[in-house]
Amino acid sequence: MTVTLYHNPACSKSRETLALIRAAGIEPQIVKYLDAPLGVDEIRTLLAESGLPAREAMRSDVPEAAQVQPDWSEAQMIEWLAQHPRLLNRPFVRSHKGTRLCRPPELVREIL
Repeated sequence: MTVTLYHNPACSKSRETLALIRAAGIEPQIVKYLDAPLGVDEIRTLLAESGLPAREAMRSDVPEAAQVQPDWSEAQMIEWLAQHPRLLNRPFVRSHKGTRLCRPPELVREIL
């Protein structure tokens, strides 16, 4: 099974999710999205696969979040996420069973 973890090593939830994946005997493909930011198309795909609108996948505790306008369209939100990767909540995990934003980390079990 191929599992992809969109990972921020500085994030405790992301590290916990990685540990759960490895405890299941799986070594995931790790995408450090802060080092190699995701493009608009990949963000759009992650959101579509997970069933989340961009606003629900966006962190509110980073400075760039304060610049988000209430009337922005989904496309504008995705573009903003692509320009400011710290805004993307984490960790997202993709497997053949689906894609989830794993907050809390235990949600990863649903797709392993």
